[in-house]
Amino acid sequence: MKEKIREYIKSLGADDVGFAAVSDYDSPNTPKIESFFPKAKSIIVIAYKELSTCESPDPILAMNGRLDKDEVMRSNAYKIGHYLEGKFNAKIVSIPVSLPRGGTSAVSLRHAAFAAGLGNFGRHNLIIHPKFGTRVTFNAVVTDIELESDEKITKDLCIHCNICVNNCPAKALDEEGKTQVLKCMHVSQPFSFISQLSFLDKYIEASPEERKAMIGDYWPLYQANSFGTQYYCFNCLKSCPVCQNN
Repeated sequence: MKEKIREYIKSLGADDVGFAAVSDYDSPNTPKIESFFPKAKSIIVIAYKELSTCESPDPILAMNGRLDKDEVMRSNAYKIGHYLEGKFNAKIVSIPVSLPRGGTSAVSLRHAAFAAGLGNFGRHNLIIHPKFGTRVTFNAVVTDIELESDEKITKDLCIHCNICVNNCPAKALDEEGKTQVLKCMHVSQPFSFISQLSFLDKYIEASPEERKAMIGDYWPLYQANSFGTQYYCFNCLKSCPVCQNN
Protein backbone atom coordinates (compact mmCIF):
# COMPACT_ATOMS: atom_id res chain seq x y z
CA MET A 1 0.00 0.00 0.00
CA LYS A 2 2.79 2.43 0.90
CA GLU A 3 4.47 2.04 -2.46
CA LYS A 4 1.19 2.57 -4.33
CA ILE A 5 0.60 5.77 -2.40
CA ARG A 6 4.18 6.91 -2.87
CA GLU A 7 4.03 6.24 -6.61
CA TYR A 8 0.78 8.16 -6.97
CA ILE A 9 2.06 11.19 -5.05
CA LYS A 10 5.28 11.32 -7.06
CA SER A 11 3.23 11.15 -10.26
CA LEU A 12 1.73 14.51 -9.24
CA GLY A 13 5.16 16.13 -9.31
CA ALA A 14 6.24 15.80 -5.69
CA ASP A 15 9.98 15.35 -5.25
CA ASP A 16 9.90 12.92 -2.32
CA VAL A 17 7.45 11.21 0.01
CA GLY A 18 7.91 9.82 3.51
CA PHE A 19 5.66 7.94 5.94
CA ALA A 20 5.54 8.16 9.72
CA ALA A 21 3.33 6.47 12.27
CA VAL A 22 1.67 9.06 14.48
CA SER A 23 3.28 7.34 17.47
CA ASP A 24 6.74 8.14 16.02
CA TYR A 25 6.00 11.85 15.62
CA ASP A 26 7.49 13.90 18.44
CA SER A 27 7.15 17.69 18.46
CA PRO A 28 7.49 19.52 21.80
CA ASN A 29 5.63 22.70 20.83
CA THR A 30 2.60 21.44 18.91
CA PRO A 31 -0.57 19.71 20.10
CA LYS A 32 -1.01 15.95 19.99
CA ILE A 33 -2.34 14.93 16.59
CA GLU A 34 -5.07 12.94 18.31
CA SER A 35 -6.42 16.21 19.71
CA PHE A 36 -7.75 17.19 16.27
CA PHE A 37 -7.92 13.73 14.66
CA PRO A 38 -8.61 11.06 17.32
CA LYS A 39 -8.34 8.11 14.91
CA ALA A 40 -5.13 9.28 13.22
CA LYS A 41 -2.63 6.51 12.58
CA SER A 42 -0.13 7.86 10.03
CA ILE A 43 1.39 11.00 8.57
CA ILE A 44 2.28 11.14 4.88
CA VAL A 45 4.86 13.89 4.37
CA ILE A 46 5.41 15.31 0.89
CA ALA A 47 8.60 17.15 -0.09
CA TYR A 48 8.96 19.76 -2.84
CA LYS A 49 12.29 21.16 -3.95
CA GLU A 50 12.64 24.93 -3.63
CA LEU A 51 13.17 26.70 -6.94
CA SER A 52 16.48 28.50 -7.46
CA THR A 53 14.36 31.67 -7.61
CA CYS A 54 15.09 31.87 -3.87
CA GLU A 55 18.57 33.11 -4.83
CA SER A 56 17.20 36.31 -6.35
CA PRO A 57 18.30 39.51 -4.57
CA ASP A 58 14.80 40.87 -5.27
CA PRO A 59 12.74 39.55 -2.32
CA ILE A 60 9.42 39.82 -4.18
CA LEU A 61 10.72 37.68 -7.04
CA ALA A 62 12.26 35.24 -4.58
CA MET A 63 8.91 34.93 -2.80
CA ASN A 64 7.10 34.54 -6.11
CA GLY A 65 8.92 31.25 -6.68
CA ARG A 66 7.66 30.06 -3.30
CA LEU A 67 4.11 31.14 -4.13
CA ASP A 68 4.23 29.20 -7.42
CA LYS A 69 5.26 26.09 -5.52
CA ASP A 70 2.72 26.60 -2.76
CA GLU A 71 -0.09 26.69 -5.32
CA VAL A 72 0.97 23.31 -6.67
CA MET A 73 1.34 21.91 -3.15
CA ARG A 74 -2.18 22.92 -2.13
CA SER A 75 -3.68 21.51 -5.31
CA ASN A 76 -1.82 18.24 -4.84
CA ALA A 77 -2.91 18.00 -1.19
CA TYR A 78 -6.53 17.88 -2.32
CA LYS A 79 -5.75 15.29 -4.99
CA ILE A 80 -3.89 13.12 -2.50
CA GLY A 81 -6.73 13.32 0.02
CA HIS A 82 -9.26 12.53 -2.71
CA TYR A 83 -7.15 9.55 -3.81
CA LEU A 84 -6.84 8.14 -0.27
CA GLU A 85 -10.54 8.52 0.42
CA GLY A 86 -11.58 6.94 -2.88
CA LYS A 87 -8.98 4.18 -3.12
CA PHE A 88 -8.67 3.12 0.53
CA ASN A 89 -11.85 4.50 2.14
CA ALA A 90 -9.60 6.60 4.36
CA LYS A 91 -10.30 9.57 6.57
CA ILE A 92 -7.79 12.39 6.13
CA VAL A 93 -6.75 15.83 7.34
CA SER A 94 -4.42 17.84 5.10
CA ILE A 95 -1.68 19.90 6.75
CA PRO A 96 -0.63 23.03 4.82
CA VAL A 97 2.87 24.36 4.39
CA SER A 98 3.95 26.35 7.44
CA LEU A 99 5.28 29.88 7.25
CA PRO A 100 7.04 31.62 10.16
CA ARG A 101 4.16 33.76 11.39
CA GLY A 102 4.98 33.62 15.07
CA GLY A 103 2.25 31.15 15.98
CA THR A 104 2.24 27.37 16.36
CA SER A 105 0.95 25.15 13.59
CA ALA A 106 -1.22 22.11 14.24
CA VAL A 107 1.65 19.90 13.04
CA SER A 108 5.35 20.70 12.92
CA LEU A 109 6.23 19.69 9.37
CA ARG A 110 9.92 19.71 10.26
CA HIS A 111 9.42 17.11 12.99
CA ALA A 112 7.02 15.16 10.77
CA ALA A 113 9.62 15.12 7.97
CA PHE A 114 12.24 13.85 10.42
CA ALA A 115 9.90 11.11 11.66
CA ALA A 116 9.16 10.15 8.04
CA GLY A 117 12.82 9.71 7.10
CA LEU A 118 13.05 12.79 4.85
CA GLY A 119 16.04 14.36 6.59
CA ASN A 120 17.31 15.66 9.89
CA PHE A 121 17.92 18.97 11.58
CA GLY A 122 20.78 21.30 10.68
CA ARG A 123 22.41 24.11 12.63
CA HIS A 124 19.74 26.47 11.22
CA ASN A 125 17.03 24.30 12.83
CA LEU A 126 15.59 23.44 9.42
CA ILE A 127 15.40 19.96 7.92
CA ILE A 128 18.24 18.99 5.61
CA HIS A 129 17.06 16.58 2.94
CA PRO A 130 19.72 14.09 1.75
CA LYS A 131 19.30 15.18 -1.88
CA PHE A 132 17.92 18.72 -1.78
CA GLY A 133 19.60 20.00 1.37
CA THR A 134 17.73 22.85 3.02
CA ARG A 135 16.00 23.89 -0.21
CA VAL A 136 12.88 21.88 0.40
CA THR A 137 9.36 22.59 1.65
CA PHE A 138 6.92 20.10 3.15
CA ASN A 139 3.22 19.58 3.49
CA ALA A 140 1.44 16.51 4.83
CA VAL A 141 -1.70 14.43 4.98
CA VAL A 142 -2.72 12.76 8.24
CA THR A 143 -4.81 9.63 7.80
CA ASP A 144 -6.45 6.80 9.72
CA ILE A 145 -4.69 4.26 7.48
CA GLU A 146 -2.07 2.37 9.45
CA LEU A 147 1.27 2.73 7.64
CA GLU A 148 4.70 1.74 8.90
CA SER A 149 7.22 4.52 9.41
CA ASP A 150 10.04 4.90 6.93
CA GLU A 151 13.51 4.56 8.39
CA LYS A 152 14.78 7.77 9.98
CA ILE A 153 17.98 9.34 8.69
CA THR A 154 20.45 9.17 11.55
CA LYS A 155 23.53 10.40 9.66
CA ASP A 156 24.32 14.04 10.46
CA LEU A 157 23.76 15.86 7.17
CA CYS A 158 24.81 19.26 8.54
CA ILE A 159 28.49 20.10 7.93
CA HIS A 160 28.51 22.61 10.83
CA CYS A 161 30.07 25.37 8.75
CA ASN A 162 28.06 28.07 10.60
CA ILE A 163 27.40 29.87 7.30
CA CYS A 164 23.70 30.06 8.15
CA VAL A 165 24.49 31.64 11.52
CA ASN A 166 26.90 34.18 10.09
CA ASN A 167 24.59 35.06 7.18
CA CYS A 168 21.44 35.56 9.25
CA PRO A 169 20.69 39.31 9.01
CA ALA A 170 18.52 39.11 12.12
CA LYS A 171 21.13 37.26 14.24
CA ALA A 172 18.28 34.89 15.08
CA LEU A 173 20.43 31.72 15.14
CA ASP A 174 23.13 32.80 17.58
CA GLU A 175 21.93 30.38 20.26
CA GLU A 176 22.48 26.83 19.05
CA GLY A 177 19.31 24.76 18.83
CA LYS A 178 17.04 27.79 19.02
CA THR A 179 15.61 30.26 16.53
CA GLN A 180 14.76 33.67 17.94
CA VAL A 181 11.41 33.93 16.16
CA LEU A 182 10.74 37.61 16.82
CA LYS A 183 14.19 38.57 15.54
CA CYS A 184 13.61 36.44 12.44
CA MET A 185 10.17 37.96 11.80
CA HIS A 186 11.46 41.51 12.12
CA VAL A 187 13.76 40.98 9.13
CA SER A 188 11.96 38.28 7.16
CA GLN A 189 8.52 39.89 7.38
CA PRO A 190 8.95 43.68 7.28
CA PHE A 191 5.33 44.10 6.14
CA SER A 192 3.74 41.77 8.67
CA PHE A 193 0.68 42.28 10.88
CA ILE A 194 2.91 43.91 13.51
CA SER A 195 4.13 46.40 10.91
CA GLN A 196 0.53 47.17 9.97
CA LEU A 197 -0.37 47.89 13.59
CA SER A 198 2.64 50.19 13.87
CA PHE A 199 1.56 52.02 10.71
CA LEU A 200 -2.02 52.41 11.98
CA ASP A 201 -0.78 53.83 15.30
CA LYS A 202 1.16 56.51 13.42
CA TYR A 203 -1.69 57.11 10.96
CA ILE A 204 -4.23 57.72 13.70
CA GLU A 205 -2.00 60.32 15.33
CA ALA A 206 -1.06 62.04 12.05
CA SER A 207 -2.53 65.24 10.65
CA PRO A 208 -4.57 65.16 7.39
CA GLU A 209 -1.53 66.41 5.46
CA GLU A 210 0.73 63.77 7.01
CA ARG A 211 -1.81 61.06 6.23
CA LYS A 212 -1.70 61.93 2.54
CA ALA A 213 2.08 61.57 2.58
CA MET A 214 1.81 58.21 4.38
CA ILE A 215 -0.24 56.57 1.61
CA GLY A 216 2.96 55.62 -0.21
CA ASP A 217 4.23 53.91 2.94
CA TYR A 218 1.06 51.83 3.15
CA TRP A 219 1.30 50.44 -0.38
CA PRO A 220 3.99 47.78 0.42
CA LEU A 221 1.91 46.64 3.40
CA TYR A 222 -1.21 46.32 1.25
CA GLN A 223 0.65 44.52 -1.52
CA ALA A 224 2.35 42.06 0.83
CA ASN A 225 -0.89 41.02 2.49
CA SER A 226 -2.96 40.99 -0.71
CA PHE A 227 -0.55 38.88 -2.73
CA GLY A 228 1.14 36.85 0.00
CA THR A 229 4.62 38.34 -0.42
CA GLN A 230 5.29 39.00 3.26
CA TYR A 231 8.33 36.72 3.46
CA TYR A 232 11.45 38.66 2.48
CA CYS A 233 14.41 36.52 3.60
CA PHE A 234 15.65 33.22 2.19
CA ASN A 235 19.16 33.29 3.66
CA CYS A 236 18.73 30.00 5.53
CA LEU A 237 17.90 28.27 2.25
CA LYS A 238 20.23 29.94 -0.20
CA SER A 239 23.34 30.15 1.97
CA CYS A 240 23.40 26.53 3.17
CA PRO A 241 25.99 24.70 1.02
CA VAL A 242 24.66 21.19 1.68
CA CYS A 243 23.46 19.61 -1.58
CA GLN A 244 22.66 23.02 -3.08
CA ASN A 245 23.98 22.01 -6.49
CA ASN A 246 21.48 19.15 -6.85
